[in-house]
Amino acid sequence: MVLMISAVVQESFDLAFRDDLTGLPGRRALNDTLKGLGTNYTLAMVDVDHFKKFNDTHGHDAGDQVLKLVASRLAGVGGGGRAFRYGGEEFTLVFAGVDARSAREAIEQVRVAVADARMQLRNRSQRDGDDHRGQQRRGQGGSGSTVNVTVSIGVADHRAGSTAQAVIKAADKALYAAKAGGRNCVRVHGLRSVSDIVAGKPA
Repeated sequence: MVLMISAVVQESFDLAFRDDLTGLPGRRALNDTLKGLGTNYTLAMVDVDHFKKFNDTHGHDAGDQVLKLVASRLAGVGGGGRAFRYGGEEFTLVFAGVDARSAREAIEQVRVAVADARMQLRNRSQRDGDDHRGQQRRGQGGSGSTVNVTVSIGVADHRAGSTAQAVIKAADKALYAAKAGGRNCVRVHGLRSVSDIVAGKPA
């Protein structure tokens, strides 16, 4: 009985706090984490580049595979970072006890890891009409084209706002700057690029 109750509690926790598609902690888990960050932290908002266009071109199944691929790379972030799915094609990296200067290398490395990843699409004309058989064949490769995706990342640390939500907004602004700067890059709130953190150059 105790094991049964424990299993139900664990399942309820997973449903509430873990994103079903990517396996990453979800928005609710992120909100809980933000409450206990303390006074020194860095947040990075990560957005998949041209995701709507990719979905329109290759279909939602392929779009889901892209999100899983990106999530798997973000889950491996170093520097003490943790990855969360924020919603849609957007993710959040949280670095507790770390300022933007200290988090810069880990953030850049995870951007490169996503850009270097490759995913082979199945030829849509050769897809099995049977959903069950199609699911069984996933992950076995395909005869379709090989694609890669990139992400844009906006970064802000505790100095960008008095609350975590304010820091997220600052990171979002930096994310828009990354998109405007050509995508597949990192921009830090108040700075032109990650490398500017070292030089202390203003935006």
